Amino acid sequence: MTRIAFFDTKPYDKTYFDQLVADYDIHITYFESKLNENTAPLAKGYDVVCAFVNDHITDVVIDRLYEDGVRLIAMRCAGYNNVDFKSAFGKIHVVRVPAYSPYAVAEHAMALLLSVVRQIHHAYVRTREFNFSLNGLVGFDLHGKTVGVVGTGKIGKIFITLCKGFGMKVLAFDPYPDTSLEGVQYCSFEELCKQADIISLHCPLTPESVHLIDKESITLMKQGVVLVNTSRGGLVDSQALLEGIKSRKIGSAALDVYEEEGELFYEDRSATLFDDDTLMLLIAMPNVLVTSHQAFLTNEALHNIAETTLNSVHDFAEGKVMPNEICYQCATCTKEPNQRCF
Repeated sequence: MTRIAFFDTKPYDKTYFDQLVADYDIHITYFESKLNENTAPLAKGYDVVCAFVNDHITDVVIDRLYEDGVRLIAMRCAGYNNVDFKSAFGKIHVVRVPAYSPYAVAEHAMALLLSVVRQIHHAYVRTREFNFSLNGLVGFDLHGKTVGVVGTGKIGKIFITLCKGFGMKVLAFDPYPDTSLEGVQYCSFEELCKQADIISLHCPLTPESVHLIDKESITLMKQGVVLVNTSRGGLVDSQALLEGIKSRKIGSAALDVYEEEGELFYEDRSATLFDDDTLMLLIAMPNVLVTSHQAFLTNEALHNIAETTLNSVHDFAEGKVMPNEICYQCATCTKEPNQRCF
C-alpha cells in the first residue's frame, strides 16, 4: 500500500480525497501543517507527499524528504513555483494537476470583475443594514469595453469567451500566441496596457513574469483601468498597485491572490494582528475587492483535483509513466516518449 503524507489539509480536501481513495491501494495521513523545513520530518516513512500552493518546498525540504524515503511530491494544484525543481531532479518526482477546472477560475475572474465594477460587494453590505441608497454605487457597462487578457492558456481562453459574450473587444498578450483564436487581437504587453479598459491576468508565475504589473507598466495604463488577478500574486508588485490605486490611475482592483499570501490565505486571521501593512491598506480601499485564493473552489474542481492526484500516485506506485510529471529539465527535455523524467 502506498502511503501519502498530506499537508496543509482543509476540510474540503479531506471530503473529496476520502470519497475517492477507497478505489485505490493508497492510505492517506492528513496533516493540518503546511509543508516546510520544520514540518518535513512528519513525512518520514511515507512514499508520497501531497502539497499545495503555499507550502515551502525548498532544497532543504527536498533533501529531508529524500533522506526519509519520499520519492514523489504530488502537487494538488496547477502552480509549482514553490518547488525547488533543481534540487528535486534525480531524487524526487513531481506531479501536478494541470487543469482541475479552468471554468472555475475563469468564472471567478468574471465574478470578481462584475462585482467590483457594479459595486456588488458594497451593495451587499449596505442592504444587510437596510441601507437602500444607490449613492456611490454607479458602475459601467462591460459591453463595448476593451479587455486585455494576459495569458491565453485554457483559463485565459475561457475567460475570453465570457468577455466576448458580454460584447467586449479582446486584446491578448502571450509569448506563445494561439493564432486559431477568433475575435482576439494579439499585441505586445505594452500595447495591451495602453489600450485596455480592463486587464485580467491568466499566466503562470515565472522568473520572467515576476512583477509583470509594476510601476512602469501601471504608468502605461489608461486612467481608471480595472485590474483582475486570479493567477499568481507575484505577478503584481503590491506596493506599485497600492500607489496606482492611491493616484487613481487604477480605478479598481479585484484580487484572488496576493504575493505575500503564504501565511495568510486559507486561514482565519480575524482575531490576529496583521503585520502586512500593504495588504491591510489594499483591503481597506473601497475600490479593491479581495478574495482568499478561492477561484478554484468548486465541487467539480475539488473532485478533479482528488481524482487526478490519486491517479498520479497510482501510476507512480505501478511504475508507470505519469502524464502530469514536471521536472527541472522539462523546458529542454530530451527523454524518449513514455518515459519518466529520470
